[in-house]
Parts: sequence; C-alpha cells; structure tokens
Amino acid sequence: MTPRVALKVDVCNHRALHVGLPQLLRTLDRAGALASIFVAFGPDNSGKAIRRIFRRGFLTKMLRTRAPRMYGVRTLLLGTLLPAPAVGESGAALLRAAEAAGHAVGLHGFDHVGWQDGVAAMDEAQVRTSLCRSLELFENALGHPPRFSGAPGWQVTETSLGVQDELGFSFASDCRGGAPFYPLLASGRAHTLQIPTTLPTSDELLGAGAARAGELAAWYDAHLAADRLNVIGVHAEAEGIHFADWLRRWLDGLRERAVSMVALPEIAPRERARAAVRRIVARELPGRSGAVASPELAA
Repeated sequence: MTPRVALKVDVCNHRALHVGLPQLLRTLDRAGALASIFVAFGPDNSGKAIRRIFRRGFLTKMLRTRAPRMYGVRTLLLGTLLPAPAVGESGAALLRAAEAAGHAVGLHGFDHVGWQDGVAAMDEAQVRTSLCRSLELFENALGHPPRFSGAPGWQVTETSLGVQDELGFSFASDCRGGAPFYPLLASGRAHTLQIPTTLPTSDELLGAGAARAGELAAWYDAHLAADRLNVIGVHAEAEGIHFADWLRRWLDGLRERAVSMVALPEIAPRERARAAVRRIVARELPGRSGAVASPELAA
C-alpha cells in the first residue's frame, strides 16, 4: 500500500513569513507538492518565548536545533527589546500568491507566543477576542475568511474548542497523534473535525537527539505509515531556511516513488462520517518542551 502524505506548514513569526515561506514555496513548487499553510496573524512577540527557559528540556532543544541561527537574533528580541511587527497581515500579497499557486492557507492564531503560553489562563471572552481578531486580519489580507485553523503550539482548552466551534471552520489541526477525530467536550461532541499532525517535527527530532540534520529524510522515510494518513508538520523558519536540504531530498524521493501527496482540505470531507470521538489530553513529546493536545487513545 502506498503511503498518503499531507504537509502542514506553520508560519509562526515575521521572519518565517518573509524569509522562510518564499524559499519553502520554491521547494514545494520544484517538487510539484501542495501544502496546507497555517499562518499566524497579529504581533510577533517571539522574544517573549524566553520565559520558557525554565521549562524542562527547553534549553537543550534550543541548543540542539541551533535556534539563534534558525530564528535569527532579531526575532529572539521581538516584543521585548524590539517592537513586535505584524505577521500574516504584513505578507498579504505573498499569501494570496500561495493560494493562487494551489496551496491552502489557513489560520494559526493571533499572537502566536501569547496563545501558546497563555491560552490555558484565558477566559471565554479573551479566547473569543483573540480568535475573532485573527479572523478579521486574515479576511482583510486574503479577501475571504479562513476555512481551517491550527492552534499555536498545539495548545487548546475546553473553552477554546467551544469558541472554535462557533466559527464554522471546515476542520482544525490543533492536536498531535492519531487519526482524524471529533473532540469530546463537557457539553458533548465538538462540531469541528480535528486532523492531527501524526509525526514529530524536525526540530523535535533534532532536540531529542533522535536524528541529525543529515538523517531527517531517512528518518521520515522509515516512519511513514502505509495504512493511514501521515501528516507532517514543517516550520517555515526551519524547512524554509537552515533545514531546507532534508525536505528537498525527501520530497524528491517521494515523487520518484509516486507517493500520494494529499491536501488537508481534501481529507476533511472524507473523514467526517467515520471519525471517532475522543477526549483530548495533554501529552509530552520527546524533543518538545511542555505538553501538547493529543487525542486519548482508545481503550
């Protein structure tokens, strides 16, 4: 059986959008591959992520992934010593061009760092304000509302999932691991289908010491599942800049083997009728600092 592969591209900050994404789009175009691109809107407060230094494993990951080189020193100061520039809304022309080339562009939240580090403490009004502001900025930039969404850092709460249900997304990709599913909330089954990222990101593999940069393509080849959808998360600041070589080689290999490349918006309609209902739990992953949202495994 030939594996099915979907690329989920996260654009989390200003540099990722303006430096990483154009180069990543050229890589995809060369390989004839389409991707689902999740773009953060609102301010780039990347510098405030320094507060994570006290989390277990954060410093090790930063060193193994050569974060200052990957993100750039300027990015690591944004929102602290330097002003926080706008992300998605500053690249409207680029995002419209990506859509015109066949890629799907969706939402990756408002203020990526603010959501990733703070959503757990947000009440319903704060969550709604954050999501609605990002929707407004997205529609102003692209001329239509976003059709799908992915939470920054795979961070969700019961409250955020409830508000998300009101917004009419075709699907969301807020979670890690497993097949497409519907979250089970205290109020019942959520309306928004979740399509999780199924494999580790390259920075997680590097951060955990599971693979070196030159081994990433081989690692992903060895871990593709033939019997289910493989959703691969890539980051524009990584695969678009300093870790671009492995992705080029890997995509070339997939094309030579005629591996089926699918887009997440194509997957959602096929999965709605058969998706199971799962509770969402917090799960720690190797190479990642802090827990992420993940569907609870079936008993």
